[in-house]
Amino acid sequence: MKMRKMKLKVNQKHLQLLSKDETCGHVQKEGTLRVGREVKGRTDLNERFCRLRGNMLFVLKEEGGKPEEVLVLERSEVMKLPGDDTRLAVTFESGDPPVFLQCRSPSECAAWLFILKNANTDSLRGRITHLRTLINTHSQPQHSHVTSHSLGDAGASGGAKSVAKVSPLHLTLCVVGGTGRVQVQVCVIDTHMHSVRKQCCCRTEETDEGVFLTSVCFRGDYPLYHHSRIRVTVHHEEEPLTHTARSFLGFTSFSIRDLLKSKEPHISLSLRTMDGVNEVGEVKVSCMQMEGENGDQTPPEHKCSELCDSLHSSVHDKDNSPTMRAVLCAQVCKVYRFQTEDQRWLLVREQMSETPLSFSIPKQLLSALIQEHTSRVQEVKELGDLSPHWDGLRHDVINHCNHLIGCYQETLSELDKLSVSSSFKSSSSKSEKHLQFVSTNLHSQRMEVTGPDSTGVWYEVITFGAPADHHQSFKHGGLKKLLSKHTTSTDSSVSYSEDESSRARDLLASVAQLQPLVFGLAEELLAVSQEQNATRLQQVLDCLIQQTEVFVHALKDELVKSALLVIHSQCAANRSHVHSNGLLCDNRSDSQDGETPPGHQDSIRQDAEYDEEEWDMAWANVAKSLNCIIAMSDRLQGREDRPQDQTPSEQQEAAAGDTHSQNTVSSSLSAVSSWQEQLLPLVVTLRDCVREAVCKARAAMTFVVLQGAVASSVHQGPPHIVQRRHAVFSQTLSAVVCGFMLKLYGNLEDPEFLQQLLSVGVLVQFESLLSTYGDEVGMLEDMEVGVADVGGVAFTVTEARTEQLDDLLPTLSGSW
Repeated sequence: MKMRKMKLKVNQKHLQLLSKDETCGHVQKEGTLRVGREVKGRTDLNERFCRLRGNMLFVLKEEGGKPEEVLVLERSEVMKLPGDDTRLAVTFESGDPPVFLQCRSPSECAAWLFILKNANTDSLRGRITHLRTLINTHSQPQHSHVTSHSLGDAGASGGAKSVAKVSPLHLTLCVVGGTGRVQVQVCVIDTHMHSVRKQCCCRTEETDEGVFLTSVCFRGDYPLYHHSRIRVTVHHEEEPLTHTARSFLGFTSFSIRDLLKSKEPHISLSLRTMDGVNEVGEVKVSCMQMEGENGDQTPPEHKCSELCDSLHSSVHDKDNSPTMRAVLCAQVCKVYRFQTEDQRWLLVREQMSETPLSFSIPKQLLSALIQEHTSRVQEVKELGDLSPHWDGLRHDVINHCNHLIGCYQETLSELDKLSVSSSFKSSSSKSEKHLQFVSTNLHSQRMEVTGPDSTGVWYEVITFGAPADHHQSFKHGGLKKLLSKHTTSTDSSVSYSEDESSRARDLLASVAQLQPLVFGLAEELLAVSQEQNATRLQQVLDCLIQQTEVFVHALKDELVKSALLVIHSQCAANRSHVHSNGLLCDNRSDSQDGETPPGHQDSIRQDAEYDEEEWDMAWANVAKSLNCIIAMSDRLQGREDRPQDQTPSEQQEAAAGDTHSQNTVSSSLSAVSSWQEQLLPLVVTLRDCVREAVCKARAAMTFVVLQGAVASSVHQGPPHIVQRRHAVFSQTLSAVVCGFMLKLYGNLEDPEFLQQLLSVGVLVQFESLLSTYGDEVGMLEDMEVGVADVGGVAFTVTEARTEQLDDLLPTLSGSW
């Protein structure tokens, strides 16, 4: 759809008034910049005073002057220009020319980049969503109905009537963190009545040990129960009358049930920032005195509520562990109770959570696919000159990979923006292009079932929309149908595995390295032979023998032999022949009568009669030519007829006695020809044999690499089918990884589960509510292929470096 330009009618006086107001807030900034646009390939930048208000950037000729231009930063993108840390570019989806901004320093450029990127309504919505997520994550599940009525009334109403009080209660709070003076505010949260009541707010001073001490007393008539939670908020003393974000130090909360059941003299809690991520201190709570606790004399009718309270608090620490916070977020919790036949109570705690893996896994997969296709393009480009047929295949691979790289880079860029403010893809967004790789409605549903006489048992289910590509729709069916059509229409050609392609690349690299070494040593051998120095000649010959043996060993690979056989089979089938460089060339006649030219009949006959042992003869000829050089070298040095069974002393005597005869032999050889003339034809033969073996090996390994690249790209199907398959796999993988992490974390102390995980693996069961009518058939086909592809995934469990959330998230590696 083509974007139409819209003209905005504005009030000039109002704009001028806005441009003169003072700036403040999160998306407000002003300063002097160099501003300009590109005209006829040239960018002229002029110094202007810029003032940002909301989503409007006012460009003034001077501070306090009239606005020359107003940029509305909606449907725009702000980016830093590559190679210049001080220049920014603002581009618009409407097609208007980009605006360039130049700052005075890189730090100023980074500040403007951050503020301009957030100066739009989308970023504002993202921040609102992020704050809402933080509120839902770090507040209690029952806090949605906070009332201001007194707890005295609450204690006499509804479900709290039968709950035993724990007051009077005296608590000691020890706050570690902060300097100077702090204010400690204590609130009581009744999780049954959904009410919050402020208990006290006191000022404390730092002691000699660097801690803040205070005490809280709850009178006997205070409605304090086992299910109550205490919230402690700490502020700096900078603003004594108002608690603002600037004075806020941290907060924490704990359950009365946890405090009373603790066997330790005190419980330690982390004092966290407003977003619940960073730890800024510690709060230690101890119970100085407790009265009114009846212990085991609690009436039976009260045990249900106490069990419910215990259920709330027993998993509180586990849910807030670093691993759980890395996998789950935005938790919503509900508790149900059911009466059994024996008039006892069964409690069910349901916890539904979103997961950051919804965006983390797709982003990692996209990065891996981009890197894999980029490497594949580079590999086929490095193959050098190819025949027209093979060069056409290379262009197909490059075009296929470049198309996917462009799509995936665009999608990854959009996901990077969205993942900052969201971790959930709703059903209303399932058809959006940039969310193809993100699972729909992915969340965990965890239920803990607790009986009166048993500990809780967890049941964990991962729920998400059936993995399918809704963006491409299902007009032509799902993946199973599309892949079936592509398979039947594709000709059956040989393909090689990734391991074979890797071996071929290694052999090409070895040949490219060893051939110059062998040639160089052969030339050095000829040069040394002019000196007629036997010692020096033997040293060079030993090096030549060593490198040639390595070269022959590298060529003795069955992959080369099988590839050459396939190449010549295709030559015979396509009536083509192999050049001296090993590349295929079409031999079909261009004449209208279709007759084969006589000049090509011999080559076709040779290709048809290709001997499988030809490759073995090629590398064997290299070894034989080297043996000839060794024999000639021994002859030139007079060692050909020397007895081998003499002792060292006898050899020395023979050497002393035969000096005259050796000189005579050498003189006679020199008279006939020099050492170099004797070695020259043998060295030429060695080089020819090496060149022939290299040519055949390079052609075979080039064929393997190219066919491997074609099999993993072009033969996978058209780009839209490959992209659909990758997207469905990404959705399925995100759900599987989430479920695996929850299962692993819940059974880390179960040796039988760990042994099963090591020896068998993990069993994943998929259930679907899809029917076999309409578009849902295509969804089922997509899901079937996605589930099958996940079968090739393997999990590796390693120890995290730290407890930071980034280190606890799973990482993705491998190739498609």
